[in-house]
Amino acid sequence: MKDSVGSWIYEPKFEKMPRERLVELQEERLRKIVRFCYERIPSYKRKFKDAGITPDDVRTLDDLEKIPFTTKEDLRKAYPYGTLAMDIGEVLELHASSGTTGHPTTCAYTKGDLGVWSKVMARIYASAGTRKHDIVQNAYGYGLFTGGLGFHYGALEIGATVLPIASGNTERQIRLAKEYGTTILACTPSYAAYIGEYAREKMGIDPTKELRWKSGLFGAEVWSEELRLRIQELLGLEAFDIYGLSEVIGPGVSVECPEHNGLHIYVDHFLPEIVNPVTGQKLEEGKTGELVLTTLTREATPVLRFRTGDMTSLTTEECSCQRTIARMSRILGRADDMFKVRGVKMWPTTLEHALLLVAGASQNYQIILERPERLDIMTVQVEPEKKIFERVSGDLSQLQDLSLEIVESIRSVTGIKANVVLVPCNSLPRFEGKARRIKDLRKDVAF
Repeated sequence: MKDSVGSWIYEPKFEKMPRERLVELQEERLRKIVRFCYERIPSYKRKFKDAGITPDDVRTLDDLEKIPFTTKEDLRKAYPYGTLAMDIGEVLELHASSGTTGHPTTCAYTKGDLGVWSKVMARIYASAGTRKHDIVQNAYGYGLFTGGLGFHYGALEIGATVLPIASGNTERQIRLAKEYGTTILACTPSYAAYIGEYAREKMGIDPTKELRWKSGLFGAEVWSEELRLRIQELLGLEAFDIYGLSEVIGPGVSVECPEHNGLHIYVDHFLPEIVNPVTGQKLEEGKTGELVLTTLTREATPVLRFRTGDMTSLTTEECSCQRTIARMSRILGRADDMFKVRGVKMWPTTLEHALLLVAGASQNYQIILERPERLDIMTVQVEPEKKIFERVSGDLSQLQDLSLEIVESIRSVTGIKANVVLVPCNSLPRFEGKARRIKDLRKDVAF
């Protein structure tokens, strides 16, 4: 990996604001957005009435718990324009979720919203060392998905050059990266790892020597520290975890600095809480729970206490990079992506962590859950690293020691003995967008 790109703060006025002043700013903006939602969005007025409160009851951060949660289902029921806080004539851009589990949700942006989005994304880039002379290879998907345009707007705001290549066509990605000399890569972490493998195996290119990427901004899916190290080894860049979600802004909520000790949340725009995912009770600082976000400056589709479903923890301890804003830990997984095997709760990243502790195991895996009778069976299909696969000429029967080592690593990390099946290289699905790791074939799984 190349030397650290260094930390640059795009808006030090807010990112280094003294804690007392930051709280004052948050409370000022909270009072304003609460009244705005109450007066402009009928569903919030009903929620407040049902809870027996008015905007006057929300004055400080401590009053935030008085406000009912907003859920994904609330937003689906309001589709397409039920959460819009202003006339459609003031909206410049519309995005929508995929709607794979129900109605889509609408995410609308005014000129002011696009300005905020551009600035928080510029902060994201700055934290990864991006400057005006950099060339950003934006390999996130454009369109209704907010990733592509969010990274595009941020690059323009910071003054970098954008290569809007979008996702897919991996050979072209690598060829243009080499020809144009792109210096920043933006895509999902699973796709970043795939690019590194493809460059070596299909094109004979070593990205650490032949490409100029110095840092990568990777998000839109949950990934482990072990995968970060694998990506850095494959691509020769410094890998940064980023976080965002369409219902709040898109990408742009938080990012790591080069200290890599948590993701700095832009709390002047997004007010975070951690709650128990079952009871909804607020948890104290440092405890792991579900992330809840309130938009403080969103105009078109603001949300109050939106339950993200993402599991993390918070700290307000000042970072050694001099930012005073709160940090969230790396996302463990989504509350609804968590799965339970024989009473043990875990996320796909738990398995990824265990796999990548084993030399010779690749980051390409799939989890299959079955219950043939009364006992859960977890099978993990894993591709060995290509050099290991080629060393045995594709004869996986010669890799029993590797298989047993993976079984033991999973047992050590999770307490569960899994069936590990080594499969040929390139036989498992590759993902240009969000990786889908689990096939749950069980019925009536109780959590």
